[in-house]
Amino acid sequence: MIRFNFDRIFKARGIDKPFTYLTKAGFSDNFATKIKNNRIARIGLNELERLCILLHCTPNDFYEWIPDANSQADKDHPLQVIRHSDKVVDLTKTLNSVPLGELDKIEEMILERIKTTAPKKV
Repeated sequence: MIRFNFDRIFKARGIDKPFTYLTKAGFSDNFATKIKNNRIARIGLNELERLCILLHCTPNDFYEWIPDANSQADKDHPLQVIRHSDKVVDLTKTLNSVPLGELDKIEEMILERIKTTAPKKV
């Protein structure tokens, strides 16, 4: 089954109060409530694009595939890209446990990674 999983991206972005974040960004209270509670079955392309721009992500970051017992998709199937593990990485918590002297090295690694994976400007 393919479903939305907004909690994952909010955690990754360090957003503790998604409802407040979304309403401040101009989304309606109703829409923000549905997103916050993962109770949305459909989303318009305009809203999807606005969310992607706001959260600096792609639509795939919102989707999660949970194969059912009868799934015929093999391990190389493209749906595997949106199959997320049960383990949710809380990067903030992890970074808080790193000794202060190591944070500079981690920041350098992250910045280098961003630089090498950023799209080329034409």
